[in-house]
Amino acid sequence: MRLLLVEDDNHVAAALSAVLAKHGFKVVHARNGEEALKALLPAANVGKPPFGVVLLDLGLPDQDGYQVCGKIRKITTTPVIMVTARADVRSRIHGLNLGADDYVVKPYDTGELLARIHAVSRRTTGPDEPGPGPETAQRLGRLTLELPTRRVSVDGVAVQLTRKEFDLLALLAQRPGVVFGREQIISEVWRTSWEGTGRTLEVHVASLRGKLGMPALIETVRGVGYRLVVPAAPRGQ
Repeated sequence: MRLLLVEDDNHVAAALSAVLAKHGFKVVHARNGEEALKALLPAANVGKPPFGVVLLDLGLPDQDGYQVCGKIRKITTTPVIMVTARADVRSRIHGLNLGADDYVVKPYDTGELLARIHAVSRRTTGPDEPGPGPETAQRLGRLTLELPTRRVSVDGVAVQLTRKEFDLLALLAQRPGVVFGREQIISEVWRTSWEGTGRTLEVHVASLRGKLGMPALIETVRGVGYRLVVPAAPRGQ
């Protein structure tokens, strides 16, 4: 797999590239945001296999990593994993809202990073869309999911979700009111049984609640998992 590593520290990049190479990755190193964006352009990849994952450090010298993530999303759907020392939930949610697929906090374990790379890369190598049945649209009170187009709206107003946010919502919407265990959600949405993904799940749930403007939509069942609580339909319907 080709992997784009966006990291301004050459020593860190060299060490990480060596580890990734041992695990079968062909690493392309970009030292700043401009180099990263140029490396992702179609013209720079003629005759080359597409990148499987982008590892994006947020502390770049020329522009903020969040800005780079937003620009990446305008030119490619390649999975992006943000790598940063910013550990607060608000920063994680901001990154996910910009289109990041995952978020790794420094210092991290190499095994953790590899597990996350493999988990997000599966979205480009095979089906990764849990969803209910053949219906083209699913209406749950104020919420509407259009599965073929992966669109979501609340009271008729479109809401932009990342791929994993949609997958998570679609999974819970399969059986409204039924509790999905954390391990089951992680297995079906992230295609992994790695326990460390649990924190990512929490961040995605928080992001969904905020984007949809319905904090009570996804209920936390302490010690078990989550369930979708069907919101009331708009008045007059």
